[in-house]
Amino acid sequence: MVTEMSEQPEDNVVTSAAEELNEVMRVRRQKLAKLAELSVNPYPYSFRRTAVAQQVLADFAGYEGKEVALAGRVMSLRRMGKAAFAHIADASGKIQIYVRVDQVGEAAYQVFDLVDIGDIVGVKGEVFRTKTGEITDLVKE
Repeated sequence: MVTEMSEQPEDNVVTSAAEELNEVMRVRRQKLAKLAELSVNPYPYSFRRTAVAQQVLADFAGYEGKEVALAGRVMSLRRMGKAAFAHIADASGKIQIYVRVDQVGEAAYQVFDLVDIGDIVGVKGEVFRTKTGEITDLVKE
């Protein structure tokens, strides 16, 4: 009897995990469909970077105020209405990006709103230092 009772919660956990995974997959597929509606290729063939994260972080003085194109996997994401901060990581390290609707436009921000942690993105923007001192790319596109 004890064995049967201890197996039931494990079955419930497995079922719950499977249901949760199905829900995540359903949401991701909805976002993919929305990207298609917006005529965005979610799997572009290439993106030309002009720098990698470590270069910008190591030579901030050389990059400050200049436009760079960076690409990487979204590692963290903090949305704040019409703006968002995220950290993207490439093979060299991670760097913060700052996306604002007034900088990228409504259409591009709508696309960015569909981005999740783990997605790979390419951004172009101007390098600056935030009030807290973190080197950041203010995204323009």
